[in-house]
Amino acid sequence: MIDWPTILQACLENMKKQVRPLFCSKEGRSEFGRGAGGDVKKRIDLAAEDALFETLRDHEVSCTVISEESGIKKIGVRPSQFYVTTDPVDGTTNAVRGLPFMDISLAVSKKRTLGSVETALVADVLHDVTYAAEKGKGAYKNQKKIRPSQTVTLDEAVVGVDLSNFKAREVVNQLIRILETTRHLRHFGANALEICYVADGTTDAFIDLRGKLRITDVAAAHLVLLEAGGIITTPKGRELSVPLSATQRVSFVAAGNRPIYDAIRQSMKTTKHDE
Repeated sequence: MIDWPTILQACLENMKKQVRPLFCSKEGRSEFGRGAGGDVKKRIDLAAEDALFETLRDHEVSCTVISEESGIKKIGVRPSQFYVTTDPVDGTTNAVRGLPFMDISLAVSKKRTLGSVETALVADVLHDVTYAAEKGKGAYKNQKKIRPSQTVTLDEAVVGVDLSNFKAREVVNQLIRILETTRHLRHFGANALEICYVADGTTDAFIDLRGKLRITDVAAAHLVLLEAGGIITTPKGRELSVPLSATQRVSFVAAGNRPIYDAIRQSMKTTKHDE
């Protein structure tokens, strides 16, 4: 039986070791073409990914890695036994600019579907904070069990909204009532970590309606939030049921509790929103 929590932690330590020296460095921002997910690959991304491959091989596990950078990478003699879905560096723009908000995201499943993820880890690279979850066993922040906030109204909530450079006018129109009602809006630039902030109650909700975010960014955080007791669905309230692929993109509403989730969805009903 493979001890995936221990293996993922070993992967994380090696990845952090390679990534930290490249934070806000000229070398870290060097470009190497486009990755499987469509974004420009930078040295810092490839260093993290190479460290992941190295550690998995050192532990002699067989798996298929689904990465934002390299796409599909088969490791070992039985690569279809497990799938490791990763964004080696979530928040690359922050990392190369010296903004201290970035994470490593790792998710393990036996099938190539989001709902099959059984083990997850999201780590704040610069602040030694790690979120971890196993299906049916709860979610943890640095080994302490976490629960979302109980804030139930938008006027008291801290809500993350990703409006980054893609269909901005359309997204603002869909969220105009939420933007007008919510007192505290935030976006930090590493979406997996922002979902984990909902999981531990640091924020109350996080919304991304752009249809741009790759599933590799959120596969791990999705399980962390659900295991913490939060909610994450499509904008129309459906389960996020998608394949695990470097090119699969999603929109979602993540919330810490049912009342705040319902308040967001109710506000969105006044706009023309298509999934």
